[in-house]
Amino acid sequence: MNRHIAIYPGSFDPFTNGHLDIVRRGLEIFDTIIIAVARNSEKNSLFSIAERIDMISRLIEHDPRLKVETFDGLLVDYAVSKGARVILRGLRAVTDFEFEFQMAQMNHTVCEQVETLFMMTAPECAYLSSSIVKEVGRLNGDISQFVPPLVRDELLKKFGHN
Repeated sequence: MNRHIAIYPGSFDPFTNGHLDIVRRGLEIFDTIIIAVARNSEKNSLFSIAERIDMISRLIEHDPRLKVETFDGLLVDYAVSKGARVILRGLRAVTDFEFEFQMAQMNHTVCEQVETLFMMTAPECAYLSSSIVKEVGRLNGDISQFVPPLVRDELLKKFGHN
C-alpha cells in the first residue's frame, strides 16, 4: 500500500467550499487524493451520482493529483483496493466528532492497516454543510460564498432560479 494516497469519502451533495478546503489542504500532505462519492448513501440526494461525479470532475480536472470515483460497500475495502492507507475526513465542529470517531474506530477494527486522519475545516467553512447550502439555494438565497461557481450554477438550475 502507498502511504501517499488518501481517500476522501462523502456524499458531496453538493461539493462545497468546505470540501474544497479539505482537498486543497490534504494535497499538502498526500501525493494523491481520491474523492470517493458514496453510492450507497442513505441520504435523499438532490444530485444523482453521475451529476456529482461530473461536477467534482470539472472542478478538479486541472490537477492530476486528484481523482473522483464512486464506490459502494465498505470504505476500508475500497481504500485497500486503491492502495490507500488513509481515509481523510473533515471536521467542522465538535458535533461531527462523535459520529466520525465511531466510524474511524469501526474502520480501524475492520482493517487495521487503514487509518483515519481528521482535518479541521477552515474557520470560514466551519458552519457549512451541503444540507444548509441546499436549503439556502432552494429559498433563492445567495450561495456564492459557500460553493464554487460551477456548483452554484448547477444548484440554481436544479432549483429553477437561473
